[in-house]
Amino acid sequence: MLSSYVRFELRLLLRNPEQLLLVLAIPAGLLVFFGTVDVLPDPTSLPFLVPGVLSLAVLSSTMTGLGIATGFQRSSLALKRLGATPLGARRLVLGKSIATGTVVALQLAVLGAIGVALGWRPAASGVPIALLAAALGGLACAGIGIGIAGRLRAEVTLAALNALYLVMLLASGFVLDTVHLPRLVAAAIEFSPATAMTSALRGALAGSGVDAGDWAVLATWAVAAPLLAARSFRWDAD
Repeated sequence: MLSSYVRFELRLLLRNPEQLLLVLAIPAGLLVFFGTVDVLPDPTSLPFLVPGVLSLAVLSSTMTGLGIATGFQRSSLALKRLGATPLGARRLVLGKSIATGTVVALQLAVLGAIGVALGWRPAASGVPIALLAAALGGLACAGIGIGIAGRLRAEVTLAALNALYLVMLLASGFVLDTVHLPRLVAAAIEFSPATAMTSALRGALAGSGVDAGDWAVLATWAVAAPLLAARSFRWDAD
């Protein structure tokens, strides 16, 4: 039953061109464009750019993609009906988690391969650390997306998550270093899970290690965001 539901979730993604654009086409396009065209100031080199795009891909799947899909499923009462079936709420959540994790793994593999084709050479010893940072960041971002989807109407969720995605894209250091941002903005965004995940991936994949502050931010968000989402989530859209 669980494996059938995971396949169902993956088929929904493959049949949704907007979701495919969000989770793969946009990150891949950014990577190829900024990796081949010199339009941004240093240090926009591949060791800086590729981890940032990998972090963006995690954000797009776990916060924006998962949150929007959940919001519309909740609004149509599909989640409530599925939760009342023998599948149950626990397997429903687990199935969504497995499907999202599968998508993230495919994203990282495809984008990593593109980066290597462009000339990026990550430190092999840092790959496991980077995967752990991506997992914590994904858990934190999923908590944010589900938390918003569990309280707001589907249309409001769509607008809110797209707006948040755009803000993160521009301000979280994915392709432009936060040193180019106004000081107050940079200081505030430093404590977001997206910024911490990006910094952690860069440090790990460069072989220089991850700052303790980034681990603290990721761990805090990875625990707090899902817990808050679980406490505030409403299955009924009314």
